[in-house]
Formats: sequence, structure tokens, C-alpha cells
Amino acid sequence: MPVADFSRVLVVGRSPVNRIVVSKIVERSGLKPIAEAPETAAAMLHSCLPGTVVLDGGPDNAECDALLPDIVAMRRRTGRLVPCVILLSTRNGMPDQAALSGVVDAVVAKPITPERLQPLIDQLIRRLHHRR
Repeated sequence: MPVADFSRVLVVGRSPVNRIVVSKIVERSGLKPIAEAPETAAAMLHSCLPGTVVLDGGPDNAECDALLPDIVAMRRRTGRLVPCVILLSTRNGMPDQAALSGVVDAVVAKPITPERLQPLIDQLIRRLHHRR
């Protein structure tokens, strides 16, 4: 059974600026970010087995949908809700898209700020450590 690396956070999005901003916030939580475009994220997901994935949904919350089946498969293999998934969204609240329901653990509305994202990352990581 694969073992997730809870110190790593896979940051996925088309915008290089958003990937950098989110990576800096992840580092403030003492974690190691791995920033990838949606097209290359699946290979990284399988090679580093991160404990958390941050998906930038883009304007329609669908920019990272191609990665969702890989995340679901990884959760099945680990037998837990790992990796945790945070969606960066243009809207507040949980997504109503069928592809995202049951996969996304938390949603952070844009614009992305450390005050919104960092406490959520810290909370999810604490929750993961308690489940081990």
C-alpha cells in the first residue's frame, strides 16, 4: 500500500503566478510545495504521493478536472481520504459540479491570500496527522 508524504503539497494550476503565490503560502506552513501545470500534475501525483493537493479551478472551476480520477484512485489505494484536496475557486462554498463532489475537502475563494489559505492547510494537515 502506498504511503503518502504529508510534508508535500502538490499545487496545480494553469497560472504560473497563482502556483507561485500558493507555493509561498504552503512554505509558510512548513510544508514542501510542488508546483505543476494540470498537464504534468498526474505524473507528479503518482511519483511523490503528496498528503495534500491544491487545485486552482480557474474561471470555471474545471481547469484541473483531468486530475480528479487520479486523485480518486490514489484515495482508493491508500484506503483513506488522502490526499486532502483544496479547490481555489471563483465562488464561495462547495462546488456543485458532479466531477468535484466527493473529491474536494475544502474550497477557498479567490483572491488567494495567506489569511484564507494558510489556516485551512494547517487544519487539514492536523486532521491528517490525527487519522494516522
